[in-house]
Amino acid sequence: MKPLLQNLAEMTAHRDHLRLEVSVLSTLAQQGRNVNVRALEIFVHRGETLLRPRSWSTAEGRIVSSDCDPIEDTQAVALAQLPELAQCIAREGKSAERIGPDGRHTLWLPVWLGDRAHACLEITQPKRLTRHQRDVITGVFLVYQNYQSLLDYSERDALTGLLNRKTFEEQFTRQPPVAAEAVGEDTPGNWLAAVDIDHFKRVNDRFGHLYGDEVLILVANQLRTLFRSQDRIFRFGGEEFVVLLRAATLAQARGALERLRASVEAHAFPQIGGITVSIGFAAAHGGAPVEILGRADQALYYAKENGRNQVRFYGDLVESGQLRARVAHDEVELF
Repeated sequence: MKPLLQNLAEMTAHRDHLRLEVSVLSTLAQQGRNVNVRALEIFVHRGETLLRPRSWSTAEGRIVSSDCDPIEDTQAVALAQLPELAQCIAREGKSAERIGPDGRHTLWLPVWLGDRAHACLEITQPKRLTRHQRDVITGVFLVYQNYQSLLDYSERDALTGLLNRKTFEEQFTRQPPVAAEAVGEDTPGNWLAAVDIDHFKRVNDRFGHLYGDEVLILVANQLRTLFRSQDRIFRFGGEEFVVLLRAATLAQARGALERLRASVEAHAFPQIGGITVSIGFAAAHGGAPVEILGRADQALYYAKENGRNQVRFYGDLVESGQLRARVAHDEVELF
């Protein structure tokens, strides 16, 4: 029992979702001989629910993790190909299992956050799990899920449920690197957008903060709906949101942000009526996170000062001479 308690202590010492995931897989892999474990990420792409292995145990007993974007992972499969797991998730169940033609036994444990299963732990071994193994695995899993929920709560904005500002830099550094010279109108890159609700102070002053909060929640819902699972959406406080678009071309990024702008403009907000948003975005390379964010903010401020309700790209504004590029010098930006 001592090694298990040590593993649990190590598991709950982490403050990072991926390290926590690796730690729980390491703990589960020690619960029997020839036990294989995987953490499967669940995501939606083009309307289809898919799974892909995000972390897994190797033949040498190590736990390794994938660093590629979900939609580019060649190991991704449709959830429908695992009917037992698909049925379990559909009924919001706690576990599913299958005995394969070779007699191998697989146990799946969906990881729920709210009403959505965003991941699943998979335990496979040559024979059926004993009752003791199942009890230990279930106990470890419950500790893991509860602790992950606490981590997620600390990383989320309490009002909208979006990622909060303190998680931005970590999420930014996790994105796959893209060579600056490779990014163009038709080649994939990463982009950072700053989104600001126009005249939001007037909404609070005229209708009160409860209606203002409802506007923030509804805009956050539109952000979730219009962006992909591999993109990251943050609320930076007040009426400002930030979107990190991954593996998109400049044309795709511009189109997605324009769709957001048009969707907000067309939406009838209860009591308030119509509102608009201004958006500035920049390429997410060639500088530290704070520099990239500063470029997106420059484009945003230009949009707000020149009519609002528009999308502006930092690169276009610099190229046309409407903005001057900031010159970075170590930790100081010179204007």
